[in-house]
Amino acid sequence: RVVREFDGQQLDASPPPSSLSIVTEAWRPGAKDPMRFLGGYPPDVLAQVRALIDADRLGEHIARRYPDRHTIQTDRALYDYTAEIKQEYLRSAPPLHKVGYDARLDTAQHALGLHTAISRVQGGKLKAKKEIRVASLFKEAPPEFLRMIVVHELAHLKETDHDKAFYRLCEYMEPRYHQLEFDTRLFLAWREMEKRGGA
Repeated sequence: RVVREFDGQQLDASPPPSSLSIVTEAWRPGAKDPMRFLGGYPPDVLAQVRALIDADRLGEHIARRYPDRHTIQTDRALYDYTAEIKQEYLRSAPPLHKVGYDARLDTAQHALGLHTAISRVQGGKLKAKKEIRVASLFKEAPPEFLRMIVVHELAHLKETDHDKAFYRLCEYMEPRYHQLEFDTRLFLAWREMEKRGGA
């Protein structure tokens, strides 16, 4: 059971089937509908989000809960930040060779972070270099959301699939993981609305 807070209320809502991916089943939002980021959540949760959007209060809701911004603006700073979390929680995981922001990752491609293993032959042995890339939009996101996506990608160093073991590892590194994932989705929906409004 996962309990999330939303607009001052507690909600009993299970996490969506896969993290930070678009899930569409019976209800199919349009390609530009900001609600598409919340596929997989219960109808009562979606209704509350829609009410905030209709009242033009979604941005206010996010700003009230997450007023801070971070200073991790370079690839070097992101590497150090990620390595610090890894050192604390995943010392035995494979070493990271590269971490950076990537402007090519965005919500249109359904990817906010990527973990890759680039294999090369060195001295007759096959070695895999682990890399993490984070969408550049997280430079402007609250620090809590950056931590959530970094934790998500670090968890993939040990767990490939989005299964129970994966989410347990995410919660081990960040106990508020599910709340932060939900609120990140709200942030993405708000960001989509802002882009659309400024178009």
